[in-house]
Amino acid sequence: MNNYLKTKLGKLELNNPVTVASGTFSYEYNEIYDISLLGAIITKTITPQRKIGNPTPRLVETQAGLLNSIGLQNPGINDFLKSEIIKYEHIKCPLIISFSASTIDEFIQMLKTLENYSLLDNSVKISGYEVNVSCPNVENEGLAFGVDAKTVFNLTNKLSQLTQKELIIKLSPNVTDITQIAKAAEDGGATSLSLINTLLGMSIDWQTGVSHIKKGIAGYSGPAIKPVALGCVYRVANKVKIPLLAMGGVSTYKDVIEFIYAGASAVAIGTAQFPEPDLPYEIINNLNEFCEIYNHNLLKLKGKVRF
Repeated sequence: MNNYLKTKLGKLELNNPVTVASGTFSYEYNEIYDISLLGAIITKTITPQRKIGNPTPRLVETQAGLLNSIGLQNPGINDFLKSEIIKYEHIKCPLIISFSASTIDEFIQMLKTLENYSLLDNSVKISGYEVNVSCPNVENEGLAFGVDAKTVFNLTNKLSQLTQKELIIKLSPNVTDITQIAKAAEDGGATSLSLINTLLGMSIDWQTGVSHIKKGIAGYSGPAIKPVALGCVYRVANKVKIPLLAMGGVSTYKDVIEFIYAGASAVAIGTAQFPEPDLPYEIINNLNEFCEIYNHNLLKLKGKVRF
């Protein structure tokens, strides 16, 4: 790979702009390709306690995407640090831990636990954190943290004082004005932002009237949301000064270039990995070829969309 692909995400130097979306990736992908070639790795979201997830059915394909209601199934922070994180011992690219919680105090304790782990003589280096604020806030009548600018500012401000590592706040598109939430996160001390998380959607069997998802409403991802994601990235990029990690419908190297034109510094691949697990590796190679042919440095395209 050449230097044309190098980029920065806040405090992190990435060899290329291709990362993986939280919840769509696991270490086992290393059996298919060398995942150290990724710009960075983002783990599945971890919570304070073990979660078994939502009842099934909780996953369904639609005409142009995927609905999921997994419910953040994960082993919990303690078991993750005891048995899961060690899998990434030999990974050379930055490792970003995604985490979430239901109260501000729980978020704080999660970060303290991860920071304490980093202080120990462990073989796995944590490079940064992605804070998933899309979960219900039990202190605010169950509304997601990410829908209220003041709450996002307060949470980010508290977390930013606890770490010197990259602090990414993951933004939800299911808000009135995503730029207000983005600015609140920046003002609170976030060093970068990731967007967008899934849209809200539903699928119903027209013959029986039964929902295809047990809980009804689910997160919608895939090709159909790319125009929404592009619009959000463009708007946020023109509102904040910190870097953006973009996601939403990415399935080709051309999609990556579009998001960079919109203002992103890096791009995450999510749903498209399911039918094609080595897609991130393929996209990195395609981007490298594109840059060599056109003598382009990708960073020079950042935010240069024309009208």
